Amino acid sequence: MKPIIGVLALQGDVREHFHALAACGAEPVNVRRESELAAVDGLVLPGGESTAISKLLEVFGLLEPLRQRLREGLPAYGSCAGMILLADTVLDTRPDAQSLSGIDMTVRRNAFGRQVDSFETDLDFAGIAGDPVRAVFIRAPWVERVGDGVRVLATVPSGPAAGRIVAVRQDNVLATSFHPEVTGDLRVHAMFVDIVRERAAAMT
Repeated sequence: MKPIIGVLALQGDVREHFHALAACGAEPVNVRRESELAAVDGLVLPGGESTAISKLLEVFGLLEPLRQRLREGLPAYGSCAGMILLADTVLDTRPDAQSLSGIDMTVRRNAFGRQVDSFETDLDFAGIAGDPVRAVFIRAPWVERVGDGVRVLATVPSGPAAGRIVAVRQDNVLATSFHPEVTGDLRVHAMFVDIVRERAAAMT
């Protein structure tokens, strides 16, 4: 099965996710309209500027339809800004920013600092075999609280942020603080494509 996976194409690093999904055997499509959202088996919410993306979700009439599809079990993967959008609660954000409540977690926006504080590290990532996952953090969030149904997949191994949660999964929804789409390591995207395939198979 070649799942149709949308990439929310309102703002951010859309193209990189598009290429990664295609390399993992999915059929990627851009999502900017409600009709496009209705046609996908899964959705990627890319990195970018979370408050800008949340505003554009409202402008394009996608906010409530996306919330509804997530409630219905739509698989979703959010990286960086996408993680922020999927959270229940967001700290250090604008009061008018919207969230999708796709994962029962509290996320701190720009937790690692400004653009100049961007960094890379290797992560042990639950569910991914082989070498550690190389993680690129760019003005990244971290997770400060997870609910009972949320599985922690990776934490920062060392340094000032040691132990901070940077990858989680709840049911069909996956989120990372970092940007796997920029490293050439396809394993996080492959994990998400598998989630989408499993859910599609269960629905048939």
